[in-house]
Amino acid sequence: MIHLKAAQIAEIVGGTLHGSDVNVTAPAFVASSECVGGSIFVAIKGERVDGHDYIEDAFTHGAVIALTTHRVNQRCIVVENVIVALSNLASYVRSELSSLKVVGITGSQGKTTTKEFLNAVLSAEGKTIATKGNNNNELGVPLTLLRCEEETQYCIVEMGARHVGDIAKLSLIVKPNIGVVLRVAAAHIGEFGSIEKIALAKSEMISSLPSDAVAILGQYDTFTKAMSSLHQGKTITFGEEGGAAVRATDVELREGRAHFDLVTPEGRSTVALRQLGLHQVPNALAAAAVAHTLGISTDHIATSLSTAEMNAAMRMQVIQLTDLTLINDAYNASPDSMAAAIGTLAHLSQERGGESWAFLGNMRELGESSGQAHQEIGTLCAELRIDHLVTIGAPDYASGVASESQTSVHACENREEAIKLLIHLNRGDVVLCKGSRSEKLEEIAHEIEKFWINKMSEEEEGK
Repeated sequence: MIHLKAAQIAEIVGGTLHGSDVNVTAPAFVASSECVGGSIFVAIKGERVDGHDYIEDAFTHGAVIALTTHRVNQRCIVVENVIVALSNLASYVRSELSSLKVVGITGSQGKTTTKEFLNAVLSAEGKTIATKGNNNNELGVPLTLLRCEEETQYCIVEMGARHVGDIAKLSLIVKPNIGVVLRVAAAHIGEFGSIEKIALAKSEMISSLPSDAVAILGQYDTFTKAMSSLHQGKTITFGEEGGAAVRATDVELREGRAHFDLVTPEGRSTVALRQLGLHQVPNALAAAAVAHTLGISTDHIATSLSTAEMNAAMRMQVIQLTDLTLINDAYNASPDSMAAAIGTLAHLSQERGGESWAFLGNMRELGESSGQAHQEIGTLCAELRIDHLVTIGAPDYASGVASESQTSVHACENREEAIKLLIHLNRGDVVLCKGSRSEKLEEIAHEIEKFWINKMSEEEEGK
């Protein structure tokens, strides 16, 4: 963060400073244990935890000022609304860093992976700050900006939405030089009510851009394509169609990972991704489009994409055990991401010769389309000849599998029932665990890992 006096911060956020003035030289944190010397502790009062109870701990870890809603024993700035104050401070820091290039990324899926790809590319060119994890809301966005310093060249901000208007508000803080919309899909349709409202929410990224900013749009759905009409400035498209400015050609899977030629207006170069699945191609292309806009050569982009490592926990996380491949993709689930994961499962099991196992939990937030969406995923499992479909409290998947199908359906009411099936796993098998965050499919993945390690150990001892 840029260095400021506590009194300056109080003026910026419209708060009252209690205690002596001090230099603030480090960013803001909401977890007291993460605070460092010279930092700000943001006391958030949640449903279960009140950050005001952790102020002493924050100062023990190095915080020099706290943003609070009432006066406390330590030095503090008292404000009416801590999150609003944090946003105002982030807006000020953004305005002070006039040479900083900020990239805003949104879309129904792929935001975090795209951010990580882009971080790998831009970090090779200069100091880059990117959203941590998926902290892409009214709290996470200002915290990201406050990590920027005078020498920071690029800031990548992932921006999510739960309601129409959310991204417009975040854009007022971020003021992106480049705005990216990946795609519009049915994720969270139960929350928004319709895919049209989802599209409207995501389009705020583009309609909020000034004319001197650049809009970058995926060419994977009609809603995102139509957003070009919302921007008066430069627009760059990406996709696998011939008309896209940044595109992938000659795409193929090798050991479950995408290889393709990256084509930009500047040149052509080969990319070999290290992440599982063809669905990673659009994310890599989006990152490439941003990097191209920032003047980075196609060869350098391709090299950075090919060396990017991001085996993030519970996001197509490959756990290679002895003669068993486990894919932990339990972080979230939508119809599109589920289809992509199952396609990857089918490909890997064909390559490795064992059976394929899909342990699937519910896809939440799909509203009235939920039953049909689950049924279609079951049908896809049958079409791709997944050997075993294990449903956990999600019977609608099974309704999509015909009785004569080669796919064996194991309908389990809970995780405990599903875990009993692990005795049927064999060497060479490939296992996928996927569901919405609330389904906690990672618990099954952990049980599979423990079961298989014990099985291999017992077999070794029995020799």
